[in-house]
Amino acid sequence: MVELKVKNTSEVDKKFHIEIEEFCNHKVEYFNELFKNYSKNLTLEVIFDHSSALYKISAALDLKSKKVLLVEEGKEVMNTLHTLCNRFKKAVKKQYEFEKKEYEYKRKR
Repeated sequence: MVELKVKNTSEVDKKFHIEIEEFCNHKVEYFNELFKNYSKNLTLEVIFDHSSALYKISAALDLKSKKVLLVEEGKEVMNTLHTLCNRFKKAVKKQYEFEKKEYEYKRKR
């Protein structure tokens, strides 16, 4: 099961809060489906930072073998979040497939 933690939303305009929450919940549903047979409980962390003119959004998921962490910068919050989630989804899926392959290899030996 994947738990969602969204941090520092106070640095984003109030009008985007609901949209960000809905988008992140939709992505958590995808990760719950992907990791339905995973033995470890996972936490998806999405952290926002608006210290300069750009928004800096990071996403992290701690798997068994390593922690997958990606950061994306952009001027618009939602476009940056969409780009980050697409890249993050690919990276997590790739690492998960690697873990499955490694597990099956060790099991056969």
